[in-house]
Amino acid sequence: MIKQATMEDTQTAALLALQLWPNHTLEEFSEEMTQLINAENATIFLAYEDEEAVGFAQCQLRTDYVEGTHSSPVGYLEGLFVKEQYRQKGFAKLLIMSCEHWAKHKGCKEFASDCEMQNLESLAVHLKLGFTEANRIICFTKEL
Repeated sequence: MIKQATMEDTQTAALLALQLWPNHTLEEFSEEMTQLINAENATIFLAYEDEEAVGFAQCQLRTDYVEGTHSSPVGYLEGLFVKEQYRQKGFAKLLIMSCEHWAKHKGCKEFASDCEMQNLESLAVHLKLGFTEANRIICFTKEL
């Protein structure tokens, strides 16, 4: 089952996000999830098997340029996670479909995402979920 997160789901979403991005704190994610759940331009979807939350997807609208797209706003997948023991069971596909439906409802004609170049698992998942690779970039910074 997939459901759009509400304020009652803040802690559940934060715990799942912490598994995807472990270099943060639960407090940071609790605050961020609260903001995202309350935002008009973002949402969180949760995947459940029976009563257990097994995954989440975070998506939002982007109005800045999104690599490889030709419209605005663009629905954007900011994060996708399914617990390891529940992978290959269709949860990621259902989460993405929910995000895409939400983005269409918000007026988007395109849906996009990204992953780090060395994250081959994420690349494979994106391709399996119907994304096509638009570009590869290396970003640079310089202190002034």
